[in-house]
Amino acid sequence: MSNYLLVIIIFCYLAVLFYIAFIAEKNAKSKWVNNPYIYTLSLAVYCSAWTYYGSIGTAANSGVDFLPIYLGPAIAVPLWIILLRKIIRISKQHKISSIADFISLRYGNNRFLGALITVLCITATVPYISLQLKAVADTFAIMTNEPHPIGLGMFDDSTFYIALILAIFATFFGTQATDASEKHKGIVTTVAFESLLKLTFFLIIGVYVTYYLFDGTEDIYNKISAEANFDSLNKLPTLESGFNWFFMLMLSFTAIFLLPRQFQISVLENSREKHLKKAIWMFPLYLLLFNIFVIFIAWAGKLTFGENANAEYYTLLLPLNSGHTFLALLVFLGGFSAVISMVVVSTLALSKMISNNLIIPYGFLDKFIKAKPEENALYIKNIRRISIFTVIILAYFFYNNFSIELSLYSIGLISFVIVAQLAPSFFIGLFWNRGSSLGSILGIILGFAISTYTLILPFTIEAFTGGSEFTDLGLFGIAALKPYALFGIDFLTPPAHAFFWSMSANILCYLTISVAFKGHYRERNYAEMFVDSKNYSSLQDNALVWKGEAYVADIKNVLTKFLGEARTQRALQLFFKKYHIPSDTQMADARLINFSEKLLTGSIGGASAKILIAGVVKEQEISLTEVLKILEESKETISSNKALQEKSIELTDLTGKLKEANEELIVKDKQKDEFLDTVAHELKTPITGIRAASELLMDENDDMPPEIRQTFLKNIVSDSDRLSRLINNILDFEKLSTGRQQLNLKKHNIQKTLKKAIGNIQHIAAKKEIKIVNLNSFNFELPYDEDRILQVLTNLLSNSLKFCEPEKGVITLDYKLGNNCIEVYVKDNGKGIPDEDINYIFDKFYQSKNQNTIKPQGSGLGLAISKQIIEKHNGRIWLEKGVKVGSTFGFKLPFN
Repeated sequence: MSNYLLVIIIFCYLAVLFYIAFIAEKNAKSKWVNNPYIYTLSLAVYCSAWTYYGSIGTAANSGVDFLPIYLGPAIAVPLWIILLRKIIRISKQHKISSIADFISLRYGNNRFLGALITVLCITATVPYISLQLKAVADTFAIMTNEPHPIGLGMFDDSTFYIALILAIFATFFGTQATDASEKHKGIVTTVAFESLLKLTFFLIIGVYVTYYLFDGTEDIYNKISAEANFDSLNKLPTLESGFNWFFMLMLSFTAIFLLPRQFQISVLENSREKHLKKAIWMFPLYLLLFNIFVIFIAWAGKLTFGENANAEYYTLLLPLNSGHTFLALLVFLGGFSAVISMVVVSTLALSKMISNNLIIPYGFLDKFIKAKPEENALYIKNIRRISIFTVIILAYFFYNNFSIELSLYSIGLISFVIVAQLAPSFFIGLFWNRGSSLGSILGIILGFAISTYTLILPFTIEAFTGGSEFTDLGLFGIAALKPYALFGIDFLTPPAHAFFWSMSANILCYLTISVAFKGHYRERNYAEMFVDSKNYSSLQDNALVWKGEAYVADIKNVLTKFLGEARTQRALQLFFKKYHIPSDTQMADARLINFSEKLLTGSIGGASAKILIAGVVKEQEISLTEVLKILEESKETISSNKALQEKSIELTDLTGKLKEANEELIVKDKQKDEFLDTVAHELKTPITGIRAASELLMDENDDMPPEIRQTFLKNIVSDSDRLSRLINNILDFEKLSTGRQQLNLKKHNIQKTLKKAIGNIQHIAAKKEIKIVNLNSFNFELPYDEDRILQVLTNLLSNSLKFCEPEKGVITLDYKLGNNCIEVYVKDNGKGIPDEDINYIFDKFYQSKNQNTIKPQGSGLGLAISKQIIEKHNGRIWLEKGVKVGSTFGFKLPFN
């Protein structure tokens, strides 16, 4: 392929990435940007060119030895739900902007520790970025079929211009804001997109090699097993190699937490903790898919090229060898995606660390104090931009002098070993509050020195001198000081060997110094907040122990220099409102000191923020005992406030319940008054009719015609019956309520009882032309008081008649057998029961206002009596909820 065409394709691809990043930044609050899938895919920044190309090279030469680098993260991921969640919460609470800020804050915002970690991370990351440049340079040469010449001048080397392109891309999207704790949605989204592409293209080439070039995995295995060196490629780990596996697992375990790019993505770019629930299974799945074809591609490359090609680039060489250039181009773009995502995120993380932990605290603070807010913002952005370019240029020089002679795998492991020196300070410090900054600093320095001696120094000397005397004979010819076999341990690989010795010394030094020397009170303060983060997070700004003299005006001036007048004023107003402090307060307390340091941390780092605030306040020394006492009092205050808040909530609930009960009593009282009015009216109406008819009969005596006399006599009898029924209802309810009414339980056929109930009400239904339908003709006998159940059915049918429209109404009766009971239903297509009536429909005195009559009919005791009767039978009566048309009443009676 023409190199000009490939360059054009690269620029087009970069344009697509720019566009995706731009759209993501523009829609930063969209669910398409803020979701667990984008977050999980962005975590795959772990899979750099080392994964894309280097794993195949390792598999081709060493068999399954590539696996520990991926098994370590897979083992670490389930711990994220506890460990990473804790780290994320601490980082958000303190506006952490880098792993250097995180660790230095744990040890009291120690400035030197932050700078040391930054230098260590630069040393670890520069070789890693050079690895990416090497991968791009090599694959570019393969794609264009033009061998990459060695010894070219910087400006004649295409790799240098690739490095510049990567620097420009990283600078454009990584330095838009001065607050380094802000989210970078554009970068995260492009990284997720690139992760999806590189996985897709890798799977495509895996399927192509396995099932197109060969006849599946079995075919590849059968052919490779016939090779002379197959046993060395297929051997299982022995006891000695098992130690190598163990140390490689530990190395990759720490890397998934401590690599600057991983901390940036997994912690700082996390917008919601719940995304971890998806990530803990999706990320291991991603790693599994990425490695599923590695061994088969490696074997296929061995079978095709033997020892005549660089095994790391089999994914490119195999399709090119078969004339499939387009497929090779896809593989190249997948590898280029792996490079871009790693370089951009790594340089972004390093630029913040360099500006906040090296440049600003060690040289620019005085200049910042004198400058204006706009100038400071520009200074900070320029420092980070220059830092990105510097890191990438350093990586280019490392590539030019060392990487050409090294494999991708070995370069990656060098970076892992160096960054692993942060592990004791990071992990132990999260759970042990005695860990001190002195122990951390000395442990890191000692560990870094040993890893330099046992890993970095040997290949550096060989690269510059071309001799291996130092490696073979040891320092001053002392065999015990051989860098790859220190004190006689010669069965480990160089990275595992360096990791073992450096980590052992680092941990021992950290623990010993921390126990022997007590840390500063500020260290212990932050140690308590980190170790017991769950409890201290509730203290928020109260968690900082501070004693001294400070003025709000002085602190405001410092904040204005970096945040600007408007943002500072808004932040202080929110602070005063949060803690109910008067806005004209002049003296500052510990809460404002802590709040101000957090505001500045995002822009200039925790160490610089501490220095600036300390410069305008007069702090008094506090003993460790006093620190712990103040923290304990703060926790007790929080607990007391929480208890009072709970009591307040309980009182509010009780007040609400009392209010509801009072309203219910008012409704009941009103219902009772209406009931008495109704009863008085119902009693008065038949009595008045009887009296009027009787008087007429007496007055007219013998002059009244017999037919009229007969009518009056019938009215008297009818009114008497009506009066009797009303009195009986009242007496029935009273007897049932007090338990004086005994049931006459006998076995009856429910079908016959239903027919009797329909017969009792049929004449009224016929007048209104309302249909009554019995849906069930099945005969079933069970014990019940038939008169009482007839009363219930009559009440329910009467209610349905009230709510149904004449000529259109349909009432249906049905029953079914349940578990040791029978359930009877009365359903109608009337107006239904209003929602506000449902909870009161079985209460005494209650009458629904939704009847098809001008004035509610009846005494309001029908359903109340029905409920008492059913409950006497050990049954239950109810009104179905959620019925869209009409109403459905049901009751159930037990068989026994």
